[in-house]
Amino acid sequence: MKNKYKALIVVVFLLPLLVYDVIKYFTLPDIPADTIGKVEIVIPKGASLQAVADTLAKKGLIKNAPVFVFWARGLGIETRIPSGRFKIPMGLTYPQLANYLTRVKPEFRSVTLIEGWPTEKILAELSSALNLNRKILDSLTRDTTLLKEYGIPAKNVTGYLLPDTYVFAEGVSEEQVIRFLIEQTLKIFEADSVKQKMREMGFNRHQVVTLASIVEGEAMIDEERPIIASVYLNRLKRGMRLQADPTIQFIITDGPRRLTYKDLKIDSPYNTYRYAGLPPGPINNPGKKSILATVFAAKTKYLYFVARGDGSHVFTVTAREHLKAKQKLNKIRKKIYGF
Repeated sequence: MKNKYKALIVVVFLLPLLVYDVIKYFTLPDIPADTIGKVEIVIPKGASLQAVADTLAKKGLIKNAPVFVFWARGLGIETRIPSGRFKIPMGLTYPQLANYLTRVKPEFRSVTLIEGWPTEKILAELSSALNLNRKILDSLTRDTTLLKEYGIPAKNVTGYLLPDTYVFAEGVSEEQVIRFLIEQTLKIFEADSVKQKMREMGFNRHQVVTLASIVEGEAMIDEERPIIASVYLNRLKRGMRLQADPTIQFIITDGPRRLTYKDLKIDSPYNTYRYAGLPPGPINNPGKKSILATVFAAKTKYLYFVARGDGSHVFTVTAREHLKAKQKLNKIRKKIYGF
């Protein structure tokens, strides 16, 4: 009997250790000290288990791709392997590696897009910061299927790539990024308060984004955005031409620069000095503040404004007041800058 009790005690003592060892072998990615080196791999979105296994084999993380596929399916993690860029430790067993891939966090890259940037500059920054293919990005911005899907009535996505600072997982695709930025813009218009205000304005989404891009081109001080928007809305209501300098900067090919009277005569539907109403579409990619400032514009009687030169503006109601303010500021500018 004593021997039986001793045997039972030994079993009770050893069983947890045995279970732990089994679990450790199959799941825990503890690595021996001499196999700490890590290998970088990229798993594309939608990659099949076989494709993942082939990548692991090419990187030297496993010797037999079919064996890895066997373990991954046996452990039920076939659909749980994330996409992205990862650094994987060397020396893992097949089951350890399979489980490691379901828990490892992909590496990330951040990108900052500035309000008012033209689409070309945004694409250049995305390509550089996220290591994306510029040609594919260019193609996506003009993809008619994509534009139709998101209800963008234009030939490209200008105006709908919402500027901000974003963090993307390594390995994100060009299409994922473009779609994400468009969707961030469209989310602004989902709020009931925004929808209601747009109905009151008689504006559709594209018109709001178009005017917001002009506001973005003018505003440097957040508090002035709703006031600048009010000026343009007041002019539209009166049938006045917007006479917005940012639309001319959009037309010229050697800008941004100081505009001339010759520039104001350029024949283009985007020239708001020659043609009344809104231009055909956005002239840049406005930020959320300018979009909301356009929707919730201040209630003013202002029809004019002129830049002070420090980022702020002088707003006026009549042409006479505007001319007076302009002459005063021109004198100050000439005194300081000599022109």
